[in-house]
Amino acid sequence: MAAHRSGPLKQQNKAHKGGRHRGRGSAQRDGKGLKILSKKMRKELSKVDQRHRASQLRKQKKEAVLAEKRQLGSKDGPPHQVLVVPLHDKISLPEAFRLLQDTDTGTVHLNECGSTHSFMLLCPRLKHRWFFTSARPGDLHTVLDMAKVADTILFLLDPLEGWDSIGDYCLSCLFAQGLPTYTLAVQGISGLPPRKQIDARKKLSKTVEKRFPSDKLLLLDTQQEAEMLLRQLANQKQRHLAFRDRRAYLFAHAADFVPSEENNLVGTLKISGYVRGQTLNVNSLLHIIGQGDFQMKQIDAPMDPFPLNFRMIKSQKEDPGVTMEICAMDAVADMEEDLKVVMKADPDKQESLQTEVNLDPMEGEQTWPTEEELSEANDFLKESSKVVKKVPKGTSSYQAEWILDEDGESDGEDEYDDMQREDFIEEESQDEGSEKEEEEEYETMTMGESVHDDLYDENVDDEAEEKMLEKYKQERLQEMFPDEIDTPRDVAARIRFQKYRGLKSFRTSPWDPKENLPQDYARIFQFQNFTNTRKRIFKEIEEKEVEGAEVGWYVTLHVSEVPLSVVEYFKRGAPLIAFSLLPHEQKMSVLNMVVSRHPGNIEPVKAKEDLIFHCGFRRFRASPLFSQHTAADKHKFQRFLTADVALVVTIYGPITFPPASVLLFKQNSNGMHSLIATGYLLSVDPDRMVIKRIVLSGHPFKIFTKMAVVRYMFFSREDVLWFKPVELRTKWGRRGHIKEPLGTHGHMKCSFDGKLKSQDTVLMNLYKRVFPKWTYDPYVPDPVPWMKSEISLAVPEVDME
Repeated sequence: MAAHRSGPLKQQNKAHKGGRHRGRGSAQRDGKGLKILSKKMRKELSKVDQRHRASQLRKQKKEAVLAEKRQLGSKDGPPHQVLVVPLHDKISLPEAFRLLQDTDTGTVHLNECGSTHSFMLLCPRLKHRWFFTSARPGDLHTVLDMAKVADTILFLLDPLEGWDSIGDYCLSCLFAQGLPTYTLAVQGISGLPPRKQIDARKKLSKTVEKRFPSDKLLLLDTQQEAEMLLRQLANQKQRHLAFRDRRAYLFAHAADFVPSEENNLVGTLKISGYVRGQTLNVNSLLHIIGQGDFQMKQIDAPMDPFPLNFRMIKSQKEDPGVTMEICAMDAVADMEEDLKVVMKADPDKQESLQTEVNLDPMEGEQTWPTEEELSEANDFLKESSKVVKKVPKGTSSYQAEWILDEDGESDGEDEYDDMQREDFIEEESQDEGSEKEEEEEYETMTMGESVHDDLYDENVDDEAEEKMLEKYKQERLQEMFPDEIDTPRDVAARIRFQKYRGLKSFRTSPWDPKENLPQDYARIFQFQNFTNTRKRIFKEIEEKEVEGAEVGWYVTLHVSEVPLSVVEYFKRGAPLIAFSLLPHEQKMSVLNMVVSRHPGNIEPVKAKEDLIFHCGFRRFRASPLFSQHTAADKHKFQRFLTADVALVVTIYGPITFPPASVLLFKQNSNGMHSLIATGYLLSVDPDRMVIKRIVLSGHPFKIFTKMAVVRYMFFSREDVLWFKPVELRTKWGRRGHIKEPLGTHGHMKCSFDGKLKSQDTVLMNLYKRVFPKWTYDPYVPDPVPWMKSEISLAVPEVDME
């Protein structure tokens, strides 16, 4: 049998060429005995080191948690501030304070006014000191402000119901703002019959699981239970709120006002309290919640009035009341003797109170043009002067110059439709039509007399009812026909919609963010890169050592140029809380916040309405814009706050570095503040474009294969020619263009990519950029206490934290 021989057509493979990327075998041959360790072998060799490193990290974290626990409430740290919030109307707050004010546990110091709403508890046996304050759920501002600075919140529950409707509303606001460490205590369960106590605890546990899934319930009925509660508060792991951990803050224990020589209504405010959060620098600005931003003159360090290791006279150990008085007298005397100035403000390093850019009206003026620019302008005028016009036969060139072009008349139109014309032209026509219908539909009817109905009608505001009904109608129309408006017949469409433009694609078509900016944009500040600036400032806080008052010191801040109303507000019993500002946080810019509508609110909320904002540690009023929350460069404007999706709120406001929680409230006619939406701060970006869309609709009059005659979109020939370049679409997915106008009544011939259905509707999308209104107001009036009748009892239980 003959052997097989390959023919001339056998495939000849090329030899392998080893380039830069050599294999392991060639590298070992060239290494002349050098052993190369693989990645797997290197990992196996470093397992011991990895375990050692992991154990070191665990040990460091555990030590950090223990150090934080030991510092809070110790002699070197600030007192452990506990906010007591009763969540039910049946809970007795004085009884709870009586149990906590046990002289056997420690020494009790009441506040200066002698009220039992706040007291200091010093316990040398536990080496801990507490500062207890209280707030009723109906007082919205006090609850939210005190929760911003509290280390722990103690919620008091009813043994049968847990919390009532007002307490539930308070929990919704606190969860949205951000909860610090909290503890749940039940008061009054020992007063129930023994057989019902177990059932009551089981039922209460199921109720509490909706809000607090994995938290234990403590009792607060006896002195032993109060002592166990104090131990629980002292040993709890602390939860952190991001917006306060990077700033220094202070709760005022005492305040004194020194009027200036020039004006008695303005002076220096001396605030005394414990520094918390970060080191407080005198050159930074100070924000007093609800009052505004101020500068500091100096920081004093008097003696701590509530020392944990106080001097005690041996002969008077048996009388704790006398001991408390002597300690207070000694503290005041030592405070006067040992007053030390920690730091005075340096005018060169002190932050400025400037909030807006100094606007120069001549900044945009041009200089005298050069000869080259003049010659170019003349050439351009010569070219542009050759305009083709339709004129009657026999008209000379001189007469043609005097014939006005209708398209050019709209160039000088003033800014007419930005706020008023666009939003109210349809409402006026609807109001006139509704008035006529009401006059026609009214008829005389004999009604039975009812005292109950008369009393009910006395509390009804007819004007508010009409406005709310109109809002419901507009919201319903917006859901059924998104962004559709009727073309006005009394104003030409090319004038009415002169600021709008057509886009080939809303997602990909270009739009310059610096184009046609309003005058208010000249007043605000903008970062070249906001993210990098935020990272740099936060890194300096962690690494850079700041001179000033350390955390835990009892200091007195001298705040300059403070109005007298701040001290009067504090003397009425309201808390005085101050936060230090980071660099640039006093300046105005454009804030963007992501919010979701609260499920308990069902009333329609229209864009540009006046709302109340709680953003981080600030509280102010503003009129927001609503837009879609997308990753694109253009974001569609929303006319109403929708309930199903999260939206972005855009306002003018002071710069705040995220993270920060956001709460939106609306002030009712009776003075109450109702929660509208909750969310968080997204960014500080004036270049974020909010684009408003309007949709003009027309109806096919005659339909051919791929052509159709459309009417009722425009009502003049000139308007059809003006909007001819804009693309058309239909509700059933067809796309087309305007070919030519037909007649003088706005009929137009259009071509589409397919045959239209007779029931289809032709649409035209027009877009323009919108900006928020400058309505920022830092002063918010105090709300009226909540009433049960104003709060819906069927609010779904949703954790907003």
